[in-house]
Amino acid sequence: MNRRVVQTITAVLINGHVAGFLSGTAYNGPLKRICVPVLNCTYCPGAFSSCPLGLIQSSILFGNQLVLILTAGFLLLLGGMLGRFLCGWFCPFGFMQELLYKIPLPKYRPGRNLIKLGYLKYAVLVLFVFLFPALGLTYLSGPTFCKYLCPVETLESYLPLLALQPSLMTTAGFLFKWKLVLLAVVILLSIIIFRPFCRFICPLGAVYALLNRLSLLRLDVNRESCKKCGGCQEQCELGIDVYNNPNSPECVRCMQCLAGCRDRLLGIKTGLSVKTLNLKKRPDQNKDF
Repeated sequence: MNRRVVQTITAVLINGHVAGFLSGTAYNGPLKRICVPVLNCTYCPGAFSSCPLGLIQSSILFGNQLVLILTAGFLLLLGGMLGRFLCGWFCPFGFMQELLYKIPLPKYRPGRNLIKLGYLKYAVLVLFVFLFPALGLTYLSGPTFCKYLCPVETLESYLPLLALQPSLMTTAGFLFKWKLVLLAVVILLSIIIFRPFCRFICPLGAVYALLNRLSLLRLDVNRESCKKCGGCQEQCELGIDVYNNPNSPECVRCMQCLAGCRDRLLGIKTGLSVKTLNLKKRPDQNKDF
């Protein structure tokens, strides 16, 4: 199935509580007790389920070990199965960044030094999702990632509520203004850099990145027959060395690289099997390598 179709359907299903957008109130039914495996604000008026990062932070704050274990286990299970395929196919905020990248303006591919900023998301995961909520410091109280760094909350919760109730703007303080600036920066960067928030900041992406090489779903290269034409490399917006590192922690499994493999020597490995796909098939190509 086309990835854009999957991303669109997922975004609509996850945030399909239309009554919430009309009334300006979040859904609080039984589905809110479970989380989606992607970054989506719990307090979005249209959200049926909760954000996994929000559940982890709140469970640490209130000492709910059962919720913490279940949520972390859920993420580790799916990450172990799919890795960052979840980021590339199901995350609404990742989808939004990709749409912004389609705007016809000059693009920038980060060099090796800037790519090292990708380690920042691991620090955000440890500090803002786990450590700061556990310490309970006065100036870092509450779910610190959601409170200080998450632009998704601003986009999906604050802005819809302000659209319905403009008078709330008079009560907006420094924290809201900071989050608004942060969202604006992410939007501007997304126009020129492919998925910047996913690459450098997202702690949920960090969880899946750690499992990318170990996941059951992986990319596989037939190196014996590969001519190193660079076709797969040209298609990768993330600048990953597909030949040497097809299962890089940064790979979101968008599968664009498969379209660039002229000899169909790049495939999807699921468990012990390898399924070869090509998005631009030629009639003279075999079905398997």
